[in-house]
This record gives sequence, C-alpha cells and structure tokens, in this order.
Amino acid sequence: MSAADEILDIVDENDRVIGQSPRGEAYARGLRHRCVFIQARDAEGRIFVHRRTPTKLVFPSLYDMFVGGVVGAGETYDTAALREAEEELGVTGLPLPQYLFKFLYANGAGQTWWSAVYEVRCDLPVQPQVEEVAWHDFLPEDEVRRRLNDWEWVPDGLAAFERLTAFRSMG
Repeated sequence: MSAADEILDIVDENDRVIGQSPRGEAYARGLRHRCVFIQARDAEGRIFVHRRTPTKLVFPSLYDMFVGGVVGAGETYDTAALREAEEELGVTGLPLPQYLFKFLYANGAGQTWWSAVYEVRCDLPVQPQVEEVAWHDFLPEDEVRRRLNDWEWVPDGLAAFERLTAFRSMG
C-alpha cells in the first residue's frame, strides 16, 4: 500500500472524528486530520534532526527537528507516536514517548491538522529509513537554533518547535 492510500481519520475543529479518507485525498482536499511530532534526544540531550527525501508527499527535501507523521484511522496519538518514532529512527524498543501538548496547525493555504507533540529519549543506534530520511544527525539545541534561519524547515515542525520552546519556558 502506498502512503497516499493509507486511511486517516478526518476530524473537526475540536479533534472529533467526522469521517475517514485516504491520505492522498486528505492532503489534496485539505481535510483536517491528526499528526504526531516527537522530539527525539540522545543521552547527551542532542536533538535528532533530519532532511526529508525528495520523494516525500509533503515538504520534500526540507529539514525537520521532529520525527513523526500522520495518525492512522482508529489509531491513538500515543500509539502513533511510538510507531512513527521507531519507524523513522529505525529502532525497536524505544520507551513510550511522553505526551506534552496538542495544537491545531493551519498554514492558511488549506493544510490543517491536529498536532500532538511528544518527546522521547533514544539511546539506541539509529538507522533511519532511506526512503524517508536523506540526512540525519543528533545536534545540540543551540546549533539547531542557529540553523533556524539557514536551513529550510518543514513549516509544521517549525510551528511545533516554537510552541515547544514556549511550553518549556512556562514550565
């Protein structure tokens, strides 16, 4: 099954399921769905950063400081967070990512999704999927911040990063 054929729950502005749609159709028609964003850090606290492959359906070849993806139909955010983190990092046996908060991402151009943000510590050697990740490294947070204006980042990940920074400053 291709990524475009994956069935997603379509949700309303309150994150209640109102239908289902194949992923490709949800993207094409701007149907609101669910996504997870997981910030993975290594034992030294460095953030996993990667550049997406040019073949990705959304935001090809852009940088991201989260792993994650869409929540499948009938799947919980927590289940999707663990599945996506393990898939994208290429590991098994990660601890359950810790849920932090949720926000509604909307870019004003028809792309909108509920976004649950998590964090997880990854002490395992990563082997990201070559079809999803063109480049990766664990970078210190100050270096990630220095690169914010130099690299082209996925806009939803950037929005999640800004919200995560604000969330942590309130803690």
